[in-house]
Parts: sequence; C-alpha cells; structure tokens
Amino acid sequence: MTTSTTIGSSGTTVSQTLLDTMNGTGSSTSSSGSSGTSPTDLQNTFLQLLVAQLKNQDPTNPMDSSQMTSQLAQISTVQGISQLNTSLSSLSTQLAAGQQSQAALLIGSTVLAPGSSISVASGKTGEFGVSLANSVSDLQVVVKNSAGTIVNTLDLGKQSAGTIPVSWTPTDSAGNTLADGTYTITATGTINGAAATASTLVGATVQGVVQQASGSAGLVLSNGSTVDLTSVAAIL
Repeated sequence: MTTSTTIGSSGTTVSQTLLDTMNGTGSSTSSSGSSGTSPTDLQNTFLQLLVAQLKNQDPTNPMDSSQMTSQLAQISTVQGISQLNTSLSSLSTQLAAGQQSQAALLIGSTVLAPGSSISVASGKTGEFGVSLANSVSDLQVVVKNSAGTIVNTLDLGKQSAGTIPVSWTPTDSAGNTLADGTYTITATGTINGAAATASTLVGATVQGVVQQASGSAGLVLSNGSTVDLTSVAAIL
C-alpha cells in the first residue's frame, strides 16, 4: 500500500515512494508507478520534493538558498557525469571499429609479433627478431631443437633499444645446415654485465582479423596464433 507524508501546515502530501527515492531507502523492485533511478529521474524527483518543500516552508525560517543551490548543482553534476560516460562509451565503440578497419589492411602482410618458435625448411627459415626495452652491450639468441638441445647461439653484439630483425641461415654451431623442423629461440641481453629485458619475435602472415574479448582487434597469424594489433613490432 502506498503511504504519504504531510509537509507544512497547509496539508500538502508527498508520496512515501518519493521520499524513499531521495533518501535511498526505496526497494530495488517497485511497482510501475514508482520513480526510476536514472540521473534524469532522480533530478525530476528531487525537483518535485524541492517544490513541495518551498511551498510549505516556514515563512519565519525560510529555506537557505545556498543549500538549495548546492543541491541543484549536485544533481546537475550527476547528470553531467552520466552524459559524459555515454559519450565516452560511444567514442570507445567508434575507436574500436576504426581499429578493426586498420587491422584489416594488414591481411596478407608479414609481421613480427611475440613468439618463440621458428620453422626450418629446405635450409631456410622464416623471419624473426628481438625486441629490446633498452640498449644492450651484447645480445645473443639461443636456438634449440625439439629435444631442447642448443644447436646454435647467435651473437648479435651491441644493439640499440627497439625492434631488431634477424637474418640467419639456419645452421648449427659447426656450420652444418639444420634439419627441417620446428626450433625454439630465446634472447638474452646484457648491459655492462647485468641482464637486460629481451623478447623474441617471429614472422608470420596475417590471415584475418577478429574482435577479442577486450574489444580490441586481434590478428590471426599463419603460425596459428592470434595477437593483439598493438603487439605487432614490425611490418615486413
């Protein structure tokens, strides 16, 4: 049953639902006649209560105008934040759509992306590289076969920070051509004897574009992996 509250000596009543909404004590589920909880609904509810309060205020002790202004400003701020969130959500959707379109332009291109497996076939291997967060005094790439045995160590010497493409004829440490198969690469860098961050990159062809769970564009690569568009280190 709907109850009401009398305000002032004139007997004007305000519904209990209205008071509950303003006080934050209303039930989360309500009948079809109850007020909503969106910023616009709250603003309308607040104005209804404010008008009732002004109509029934004590003439000898009128409502403080500064408090009324402060309350109106707070309601306007809530509405403004809601509108800003809506605008940002729309902008985010537009940016995601634009990112998908840009990613689609890479289909058919060969890119360097995070990875550690390279394939050797007929004495040749695909492109690979290393990503460095800082310049290093020495950079080495270790190549292991499927059994985990080191077959060669590539000493690339001093390198600057950034992406370093590596061109290599697949041979073992004795100069013999490596057998066809899949090999694993790891990179280690040093700065004056101390270890430095170095990440390996492998080349692959972009075969498609998908939308990931995060909403960002993902590139489907020919090596079977899917990487984020932002993780592409180079386009070859």
